[in-house]
Amino acid sequence: MSVLLVDDPQIHDMNREYRGYDKPTDVLSFALNDTIEGVPPSPKLPGMPVALGDVVISVETAERQAKTHGISLDAELALLGVHGVLHLLGYEDETVEGSAEMRVRERDILGMSFPVPQESSS
Repeated sequence: MSVLLVDDPQIHDMNREYRGYDKPTDVLSFALNDTIEGVPPSPKLPGMPVALGDVVISVETAERQAKTHGISLDAELALLGVHGVLHLLGYEDETVEGSAEMRVRERDILGMSFPVPQESSS
């Protein structure tokens, strides 16, 4: 797994290109285990770690959200990192149920509660 820290223009370009949303976002996840029609899945080799994918975080957006949430930048980056990894593991936040489940997992992993965003941005 890799984590890439970028600025708003970089994540805006990626969000537009890969998700069709012409705006910056806080975190993007690119799972390597997603299947593509007509392409065989990557082999799973015994004893080798599973490659999850990539998490991209906008530090500029994280700074704004940290101020809004009244938490440190480190705490916001931790939240976004965990959120991105949960996406790589198959969690979704496009539904009310999925978003609630993701919040519970974030809280379990980080040991603290974070505000629920008004709109899903990842």
